[in-house]
Amino acid sequence: MAPDILRSKIVKTFKLHGLTLRSESSTYLQSLLRETEHTEVDDALSRIIDALGNLNLPSAVIDKATLESAVNECNDDAQPENSDKVFNVINVFHAPKFKYNSEKKKLLLDDTTRTLFGTASDKTRVSKDRYLMVMQRTIRHKLFTPPVLGMPVRNSSNSFTLQTVEQVLGNQGSASKAIVLAMIVQIKEGRYSLEDPTGHMECSLVGTKFHHGMFTEFTFILAEGIYNDTSGVFEVSGIGLPPSEPPSVTRNYFGNTNFFGGPSSTCVGGIQLLKDVERQNPDNMFVVLSDIWLDQQLVLDKLRTMFRGYSRCPPFAFVFFGNFSSGQSHDSSLQKVREGFVSLAEILSSFPQICTDSHFLIIPGPGDPGIGPALPRPPLAPYLVEPLAQKLSKLHVCSNPARVQYCSQEIVLFRENLINKMCRHSIRFPDRSEELHVHFAKTLLSQGHLTPLPLHVVPVYWSHDHALRLYPIPDVLILADKYDAFSVSTNDCLVFNPGSFPKSNFSFKVYLPGPKKLENCEIGDS
Repeated sequence: MAPDILRSKIVKTFKLHGLTLRSESSTYLQSLLRETEHTEVDDALSRIIDALGNLNLPSAVIDKATLESAVNECNDDAQPENSDKVFNVINVFHAPKFKYNSEKKKLLLDDTTRTLFGTASDKTRVSKDRYLMVMQRTIRHKLFTPPVLGMPVRNSSNSFTLQTVEQVLGNQGSASKAIVLAMIVQIKEGRYSLEDPTGHMECSLVGTKFHHGMFTEFTFILAEGIYNDTSGVFEVSGIGLPPSEPPSVTRNYFGNTNFFGGPSSTCVGGIQLLKDVERQNPDNMFVVLSDIWLDQQLVLDKLRTMFRGYSRCPPFAFVFFGNFSSGQSHDSSLQKVREGFVSLAEILSSFPQICTDSHFLIIPGPGDPGIGPALPRPPLAPYLVEPLAQKLSKLHVCSNPARVQYCSQEIVLFRENLINKMCRHSIRFPDRSEELHVHFAKTLLSQGHLTPLPLHVVPVYWSHDHALRLYPIPDVLILADKYDAFSVSTNDCLVFNPGSFPKSNFSFKVYLPGPKKLENCEIGDS
């Protein structure tokens, strides 16, 4: 392409996207694209502009250093993925934190240094950050998006306007209904209130219609009702969950930034090479078990039977959730748990191919030794799993929750007895039109968080609350709970619970990421 034509094309393309190149930037880009085929220039410019969109640009004027960063990102995406990028286990304490910027309408990386025990300001930001993540998603939903100028006006029955608590309180005397996105809390004992960053107001739930979901304190809800000036109470006629959002919609809005964590600079879901690897290995499987009570001889015998069945064709990965002790003995010391792993290592020594070929993921449970009940939980101490480390080539001692990237899929692993806690703290038990686990799964994805409960019920390290987010929604969410096993697919996400291994006739789940298939398995009596 002639230099003048190429220069003009570059300048016009960037102007169409509201960007301006400095002279040295334009010269640099021309030198890169000089030998590019005429038909490929547009695609190259498009990819560079997309990469710039993923950067936190200080202004619309692009200098050479910023342009080089975008070009390097494009080059990284074009390189074949190495084996390290096919499978990655991510400690959530190292997961990136993104904050929603209301002015730029973007999720921006917050790279401030975080400690385990945060400050008082970190605690106040927990609720605010959760609110902003839910709010930005809700106002983009078609039910709350105002019509575009010049387009036909939608049916008013299918269009709503969100109000803040401050706006409702400021419109006293109005008899019209209002819809508020707010957190439901008890500021006064026995009296519920709606709270958002602008304020709070007491509400009445008498005669309220509850839609699908589990509604607990600290949950964000959409509440429709009328403010009663006389009583000073917001009389709620209907309560529902904020609409959740498929990950494809999130990516279309925010681009292919890697919000999940791991070595890739962009979202792995958009990397074709990884999709090809995933498709070419349809038999790779994740064997998922929960409550591996290593102090019970029957559990050890069943594990030996399982390993024997997989010995000729080892799975890609075994996912073992705690608790790793039954807790029936008063001797639940560190030494007792270590002895359990010694027993497991002895069993595995009989299956050398599994020891060398399969990945093993160890996720601590709420009853395992640790520094306390707060989430996220650090991995088990090296002293405990040392017997396994000496036998296994691919051992991953994980945080709880943990994140796993397998090819183009993002998988979240979480061990907590959450369903009982949510039932116990619900302001109203869900209706029976859907099974309880369906309400549970929809609630978590709607909240975009693993623990939508008060902090005194499920303690969280304030400065690491972002590690419990479910936004964008992952491809697979594995919720290991003592509740009965279940599986449900919603919003392009497979949510399942393997159930308690010793309490469910030694049943477990097998997930095949290639065909995205889930299988139920059970170890019968031999």
